Amino acid sequence: MTRTALSVKNLRVAFGKRKTQIVRGVSFDIAAGSTMVLLGESGSGKSVTAKAIMRLHDSTTSVSGDIHLGDVDLLAQKSGELGKIRGSKLAMIPQDPAASLDPLSRIGSQLAETIRRHGLAKTRAEVTSLSVAQLEAVGISDATRVLRAFPHQLSGGMQQRILIALAVMSKPGLLIADEPTTALDVTVQAQVLALFKELVSTLDAGLLLVTHDVGVAREIADTVGVMYAGRMVEYGPADEVLNNPSHPYTKALLNSLPEVGMPRGSLIPIAGQPPAAASIPTGCAFAPRCAFATEACTTDVPPTVTVGPNHTSACIFAEELSEVAA
Repeated sequence: MTRTALSVKNLRVAFGKRKTQIVRGVSFDIAAGSTMVLLGESGSGKSVTAKAIMRLHDSTTSVSGDIHLGDVDLLAQKSGELGKIRGSKLAMIPQDPAASLDPLSRIGSQLAETIRRHGLAKTRAEVTSLSVAQLEAVGISDATRVLRAFPHQLSGGMQQRILIALAVMSKPGLLIADEPTTALDVTVQAQVLALFKELVSTLDAGLLLVTHDVGVAREIADTVGVMYAGRMVEYGPADEVLNNPSHPYTKALLNSLPEVGMPRGSLIPIAGQPPAAASIPTGCAFAPRCAFATEACTTDVPPTVTVGPNHTSACIFAEELSEVAA
């Protein structure tokens, strides 16, 4: 039986004194050794969901629901216990490597700090040996030189690999990567995604990858969750969601994706803008931008329905749309 690395049920996140709902009842599971992609436009609640799992929001943020990392209830953990869990069982790879590495410290010093914090080595020789091994494990061949370098002396792709090395140092059961390829060129992006695939398999870990890029989802996802206005509007196996979508928003994302050989002017952009969190429209939040919307879509929030094995959609026309090509 496949082990569940992460289980999220009915996650809700609200900000500020007015408790503005940013994430609205999101649920999903990630199996060990698999990758789930959270897909959607900026402002859909993807990064907020990732930070809620890491418990990185401040005291003005309300987080409710159920988040289990294996058998650990993350929402029940005190700050001291969370400090032990982060980095050892749960690790996050941020979006901007240049902003995440200490510009005044050599790479070797930053790796050594993580190694000592988690008690992975004691002597200087052991720390150096483990640092070299970690860099080599993420595809850095000249590890000795890189350990002596400052972040600004390295390329963006090299910096991203170092962040990944830091994240997997303690062999966590779950990795969270927030837009990890946004600042990279296409070639380096492909290399980083290939590295993620290798590490997920080697560590038997779960990976939650946040992106707005459908191409990234196609390349790496086993499971895809499509978010819009804080809600999971479609969720299921990547092949099904990306090749046989059953929600108008997923279809619109796929139709707005450029492809090689596409004639000029054939790209179909999504009309309008996502709603602000404080002004989500009544009914389906996507209805004002949806080509399929009817009056019924503007009155009640559509229920989440099952359209296939482990494949769900929050649309009253989900079954009909799943029969129409994307």
